[in-house]
Amino acid sequence: MKKIIIIDGGPRKTFNTASMLQKFAEGANAVSSEIEVKTVRLYGLDYKGCMSCMACKLKGKVSNVCKFKDALTPVLQEIAEADGLVLGSPVYFGDVTGQMRTFLERLAFPWLSYNDYSLTAPKRMPVVLVETMNGLPDQNNSQGYGSMEYCIIRALGQPDKLYAYNTCQVRNYANYELAGFSEEAKHTYRDEHWDNDLQSAFDAGKRMAEKVIAAKE
Repeated sequence: MKKIIIIDGGPRKTFNTASMLQKFAEGANAVSSEIEVKTVRLYGLDYKGCMSCMACKLKGKVSNVCKFKDALTPVLQEIAEADGLVLGSPVYFGDVTGQMRTFLERLAFPWLSYNDYSLTAPKRMPVVLVETMNGLPDQNNSQGYGSMEYCIIRALGQPDKLYAYNTCQVRNYANYELAGFSEEAKHTYRDEHWDNDLQSAFDAGKRMAEKVIAAKE
């Protein structure tokens, strides 16, 4: 059985990022029943960032999977053995969430060799990066996955990218101090773009699943 791991770095279980990732999963599942599609919500795990324990770099025990033991350990091992990886996060202050960044430290630091500065993952696989954000396309100041994207490219391969712009932060703007936003404009934009964003996620899921199946043959 092949496996695609989806990492949800957003705090809300049913909002923008979660919806995009759910559509991705549906697209992958539509291709083949021989692929397990598993979603992991980082906000549901108790874990820390890199602890600088250097256990992954011990002579004779070098590992490209983090050795620190907590709730993230089995997830990182699953990714090491997976056939596709999806990372999704809302954009806060121009960056992915703290939980996503913390996860990426644990994922990528063991890939890095301090002997020759190469980056080597347990296996290469297709990757998709998903960002959902409040900004419009021409106002996008997101750093996204930042320097960690470079690590992903070097170790896993060039990722596909999906963006959902000008997303609604809440369902009812009247309940919040958000006067800087026009609720009407927000919902108009969403009505014009959101279904296409979800379809793009569904299509990306199909593409990854097709790559995973093709690699099996």
